[in-house]
Formats: sequence, structure tokens, C-alpha cells
Amino acid sequence: MIEKNDKDSAVRLDKWLWAARFYKTRALARQMIEGGKIEYNGFRAKPSKIVEKGALIKLLQGNVRREVLVLGISSTRGSATIAQTLYEETQESISERARLQELHKMAALIAPHPDTKPNKKERRKLLLLKQKHFQED
Repeated sequence: MIEKNDKDSAVRLDKWLWAARFYKTRALARQMIEGGKIEYNGFRAKPSKIVEKGALIKLLQGNVRREVLVLGISSTRGSATIAQTLYEETQESISERARLQELHKMAALIAPHPDTKPNKKERRKLLLLKQKHFQED
């Protein structure tokens, strides 16, 4: 019979990403792995890859790229506080995420969304501007 510790020591990558709460479902974790959005120790991985402690995982979560170090292994999805004990984000990843967040805030301040939709005349001007831009290339 398999003990709980033996069972948790051999966990698939898609199951670990789900248990660590990076993705809402295992199917979504699997899609991200198969789509090449996740690297395991610097290489593309398959969903069936067995996760080991100390491994470095680079993943895309939404529009954010994260780099995490595996600290624990679990095959069950628990609370968020328990899930956060399974990994540690690297300092480079944290600083890069903060830098991108700051750039995103600055871009929103520089080019705010207009209060109203463009009217027919303004839409025509935008279309002409786009057409001229593509003709020059």
C-alpha cells in the first residue's frame, strides 16, 4: 500500500501547478504546459513530468511571467496559504514583475482611455491614419 508521503513525492507537473494554485483547473495547467508556456529547469516539459523539490519552474500566469522554486510537493489542492508554502518566487521574478507593473501604470497615465467613443468623423481620420501607416511600411 502507498503511504501518503510516497504518493505526494511523485506528483505530475500539471497536478502540482493546480495544487499550488497557479491555475484554476488541471486542464488549464495542462494546456499551458502543452502550449510551451511553462519551463521546468530551463526546458519545455510535458504534463506528466514528475516534480522534484528544488526545481526551477518558469510559468506564464495571465500576462505575468513568474519564476518559482519548488519547496514542497502536494497532489491535493488546499487553501491559498498552504499552496504558498509549496513554492518561493525568485527575487529576479519579483523585481521584474514590479517593474512591469510600474510600466503598466505609467502607460495608463500617459494614454488614458477617452471619455466617449469617437464619432464618425474621428473614426474616418483614424482609419486614414492607419492606412497611411501601413502603406509606408
